[in-house]
Amino acid sequence: QVQLVESGGGLVQPGGSLRLSCAASGRIYGINAMGWYRQAPGKQRELVATITRDGAKNYADSVKGRFTISRDNAKNTVNLQMNSLKPEDTAVYYCNGQIRTTILITRDYWGQGTQVTVSS
Repeated sequence: QVQLVESGGGLVQPGGSLRLSCAASGRIYGINAMGWYRQAPGKQRELVATITRDGAKNYADSVKGRFTISRDNAKNTVNLQMNSLKPEDTAVYYCNGQIRTTILITRDYWGQGTQVTVSS
């Protein structure tokens, strides 16, 4: 069984910073892309940032220049450094991984989500 466990959410004032972390564990043959998504109340889940195994990054326009995604392939972890946070960044943030559990089988796995609230 594979698990993704997030940490690092919380309450922060506008302009502040938070760092989210996600660790994958279990029967993992390999991990392709990893990423962060978020879902605000009443809205659909949206992409925040992704990173391939080789380190290629992709960001939503709304977070470019403020958020930085990184990963450690040896530790099966992915992080999201969030700076200059805005109230509109408030959401539940989910970690995602395209995880190979055998040489032939790859599927998406999701973490349980961590709340980020940006408010004064």
